[in-house]
Amino acid sequence: MSIEVKVPQLPESVQDATLVSWHKQAGDAVARDENLVDIETDKVVLEVPAPTAGVLKEIRVKNGTSVAAGQVIAVLEEGAGAAAAPKAAAAVAPMPVAAPAAAAPSQAENDLPLSPSVRRLVEENKLDPARIAGSGRDGRLTKGDVLDYLSKGPAAAPVRAPTPAAVPAARAPQVSGVREDRRVPMTRMRARIAERLSESQASTVMLTSFNEVDMSQVMALRSRYKDKFEKEQGVKLGFMSFFVKATVEALKKYPVVNASVEGNDIVYHDYWDISVAVSTPRGLVTPVLRDADRMGFGDIEKTLGDMAVRARDGKLGIEELTGGTFTITNGGVFGSLYSTPIINPPQSAILGMHAIKERAVVVDGQVVARPMMYLALTYDHRIIDGREAVLTLVSIKESLEDPARLLLQI
Repeated sequence: MSIEVKVPQLPESVQDATLVSWHKQAGDAVARDENLVDIETDKVVLEVPAPTAGVLKEIRVKNGTSVAAGQVIAVLEEGAGAAAAPKAAAAVAPMPVAAPAAAAPSQAENDLPLSPSVRRLVEENKLDPARIAGSGRDGRLTKGDVLDYLSKGPAAAPVRAPTPAAVPAARAPQVSGVREDRRVPMTRMRARIAERLSESQASTVMLTSFNEVDMSQVMALRSRYKDKFEKEQGVKLGFMSFFVKATVEALKKYPVVNASVEGNDIVYHDYWDISVAVSTPRGLVTPVLRDADRMGFGDIEKTLGDMAVRARDGKLGIEELTGGTFTITNGGVFGSLYSTPIINPPQSAILGMHAIKERAVVVDGQVVARPMMYLALTYDHRIIDGREAVLTLVSIKESLEDPARLLLQI
């Protein structure tokens, strides 16, 4: 029986998308739930899994074509050649694919289907998905859930580090060595990023204030407890959790920095959903930590780790990328010493972290070497005065230089 393969439902407000790359060719055998094609929207890359095992009979839409929700893009012949799926997949797909449906956990065995990346981890490590708690939407298993389970398991097999999904259109072409110009169309995500940044520059009155923070106490605390933290929480203790907690406490003191502008109104948000910038092969995305004020250090590190992996793999949902009230970006991971970050509309402020460098500073009249970081707070001067901006930076600085403040919330 022939089955039509259609473009899935697109995120709200997204009218169309771009078919990026087929992972199968006409005539190839496929396994159930195996990813057939990647479809890129403004912010996320959607996978289109095979609805059943069979043979890809016909491809109706080529790579790089704009598509709409519900559009038929291929025809799958059910059943025929299903047993040969693994062999065909190994010859065509650019990365390991799922085993045949008979060898993989079926939807009947698990209440919710597994994504191809999760299915691969489960199969490679011979795991029972029913024994792993899912943290995704509707309780679905994420790659982070499986990796966390493996890290705690008594006989966990070594797991290869996740690799970003290959999306040829997102990569710059190789340098040819010939004096020439090369024209490459922007991906949808890159075009949307350009549009949003231009909108931010045109619609806000941006001003940036700077400060510097002595990271000695945070680094000492992290060094003292990192092993015990990792053992108890199952994740490494990073710097970002300290910055998220310090930022939330500062925003509670100065709520206008957590607000946004709608027409002639200032909308104050009595919740703290912190967007954290993540660099991916396709561009910068900002997954959101919902109710960050209620999260512990371990919760923040686990959630950020999972989101970073899924962001690089293009697996974040649009609801995970929208609705933040304040953004934190860390150019320091690439070596940036000083920068002026751009506001992420409709938010009104953004905090920029930078590289930690040992510098000579004066402490109690003595010149000493300390690990220092420059902080930058860009804010919308239409609603945020310099006083609130500077005091917000000072509050973050004080919390980081004396982390006990985060425990006492002072």
